[in-house]
Amino acid sequence: MSHAAALELISRGSDEILKREELLARLALGRPLRVKAGFDPTAPDLHIGHTVLLNKMRQFQDLGHQVIFLIGDFTGMIGDPSGKNATRKPMTREDVESNAGTYADQVFKVLDRERTELRFNMEWFGAMSAVDMTRLAGLLTVARMLERDDFAKRYAAQQPISIHEFLYPLAQGYDSVALQADVELGGTDQKFNLLMGRALQEHYGQAPQVVLTMPLLEGLDGVNKMSKSLGNTIGISEPAIDIVTKTMKIGDELMWRWIVLLSFDIGAAEVVTLKAEVDNGMLNPRDVKLRLARELAARFHDAAQAETAIAGWHAVVRGEGDTSLLSLQDVTVPAEGLRIAALLTAAGITPSNGEANRKLKERAVRVDGAVVEDPQAHFGPGFEGVLQVGKRNFARVRLVAAP
Repeated sequence: MSHAAALELISRGSDEILKREELLARLALGRPLRVKAGFDPTAPDLHIGHTVLLNKMRQFQDLGHQVIFLIGDFTGMIGDPSGKNATRKPMTREDVESNAGTYADQVFKVLDRERTELRFNMEWFGAMSAVDMTRLAGLLTVARMLERDDFAKRYAAQQPISIHEFLYPLAQGYDSVALQADVELGGTDQKFNLLMGRALQEHYGQAPQVVLTMPLLEGLDGVNKMSKSLGNTIGISEPAIDIVTKTMKIGDELMWRWIVLLSFDIGAAEVVTLKAEVDNGMLNPRDVKLRLARELAARFHDAAQAETAIAGWHAVVRGEGDTSLLSLQDVTVPAEGLRIAALLTAAGITPSNGEANRKLKERAVRVDGAVVEDPQAHFGPGFEGVLQVGKRNFARVRLVAAP
């Protein structure tokens, strides 16, 4: 592949490359580049939002470059302040070690294990003395830190900023020095930290790394960044059926963004063709979404499980097949049970009882395939079945009594 074609592939879906001419020059060197991305083990499970960076790393691998998956076991104990309006609670060493162990297994669902350098930044920070850290901190001023948008906003609003938070971008930047990175990948909210790597590498006599930022993937709600705390994620370790059913719930416009950032099978040229066919009515967007859902389920499980999951989705939407293929979700209800609107909300299928009642009036609510119109319909502990609102939102539930 030519250097120009490689740059085009690397650029797909990216928000910014600083600097493109430097990246092209490094590609022309004819040696494998060292491509770094860091992940703080803040939760035990990765979701597909994390795979936006992993996918880009895999593209670099496929082009013959060396990728470095850096687990921030040191920086995770500081707590990344990026995008936060308050001090983030630092993690304990025990939490970091527990979560880091699961990360190492999950990333190889995307990355080539043989071409991945797995590192932990405690390797160098654990060996640093207080004197070493003080000297590192002396390379940066408070004024420079306050150029960072989130710090500036918190300072202006008189919200506390802890001194240790200033260490985070400095530590992330030093990671690039320790690893001699040619390229660092990160989300758009990481730009300040990524540029810190360039500055520190220059200070230590290294060529400054190329910075490549990727957009933050919107979650299932189509609005907020994918986040486990918001409940809008798809975990890469979730059952294949959940990956399929959740993917099929996303909006048609969001689908195209997910394809650009998550799909290996649908190339840039085909995206243009598929969009045109959808726009002129030749192709149902549902079929494109189903193709993406199948690809994601196969990537994180296998082709056979992906096909079983697709069959489970069809079982509900088209009334074809066995709905027991769907994952069973326990919903806790009072001993006296719940009316249908409250149940739909408790199961996470509707955002509110008001919305559930509106859908009942529209005859858009089904229980085990049968339309439900009566708002007084009541379900108690022991009930098990498929609740459905419209074609996208459904769940197979089992009602259990609250303790």
